[in-house]
Amino acid sequence: MDKTTHIGRKISRIREIKGIKQETIAQELSISQQQISRLEQGEEIEEEVLKKIATALGLSTEALRNFNEEAIFNYFNSFHDHSGQGACSPYGAFTFNPIDKIVELYERLLQAEKNGK
Repeated sequence: MDKTTHIGRKISRIREIKGIKQETIAQELSISQQQISRLEQGEEIEEEVLKKIATALGLSTEALRNFNEEAIFNYFNSFHDHSGQGACSPYGAFTFNPIDKIVELYERLLQAEKNGK
């Protein structure tokens, strides 16, 4: 099983990164938490269900399918802040939700890649 194509793992990881519980997604989809758990274990998911999950996670289905955690974190790790204060604020704290920014950046990179083809 290739980790890069296992859609259930991608859903699970995005959900965890965004701090969303299985119960929350289950409520949005009107299914049980156990069904979400089974979906996250699945290598493939029906398109209609995938659309609903992507919407619940605030993503497009394409962004969900193409999610690559390693690429995103490598991008952010390429920045160096030598001030000792933190990269996002002079006070050393984020002034925004960094996960939302990661998802936003990922979707912009995905769109740029699409437009370049």
